[in-house]
Amino acid sequence: MQKHWSQVELLHQTVKNPNIHIKGQHSYYSNAWDSSFEQSVVRYHYGDAFSLQSWEPLWPIDQLYIGDYVCIGAEAVILMGGNNTHRTDWFSCYPHTENIVDAYQGRGDTKIGDGAWIGMRAMIMPGITIGEGAIVAAQSVVTKDVAPYTLVAGNPAKVIRLRFEERTIERLLALSVYQWSEEKFEALKPYLCSGDIAALEAADRDYP
Repeated sequence: MQKHWSQVELLHQTVKNPNIHIKGQHSYYSNAWDSSFEQSVVRYHYGDAFSLQSWEPLWPIDQLYIGDYVCIGAEAVILMGGNNTHRTDWFSCYPHTENIVDAYQGRGDTKIGDGAWIGMRAMIMPGITIGEGAIVAAQSVVTKDVAPYTLVAGNPAKVIRLRFEERTIERLLALSVYQWSEEKFEALKPYLCSGDIAALEAADRDYP
């Protein structure tokens, strides 16, 4: 079937790599212009079919965690694999086989929070945490953690603005909406699809 921009890849249905952890059943990748999420977006990450058959890792594998209701734009890149065996503090940053173990430096797990939106052709560097509800603008290069409900853009990505006032973000995070049951989330969706925090809090209190 021919791919089209109106169709998306639901990650919980396609991801096989045991080092990629998908929460829930709503996160998607816009894959119309390239291959699948694992083949095109996640780079240099042990655990795909080829690496599992070809070698055993010589170091702990950094994990990738993706929350629920995450939107990932076409041709985005999530760079894994730590420093990819290129030591910038050595005179030679070439990955010489005999020094490969010492050359590798992990960067820690990469985490994309619930409700985040990663724009088209954005790049997330290793070991980054993208907060709940954060937005990474198209073609941005994220080199630092992104706080919840914050919009970042550029290379390197910098804070452009908060999506809401700080107090509103605090109240929103306190509701833990992405921990709600599927039934509650669906029932209160009209309040989630608005900008009225007081109404959302009231609906949360009144929910049976």
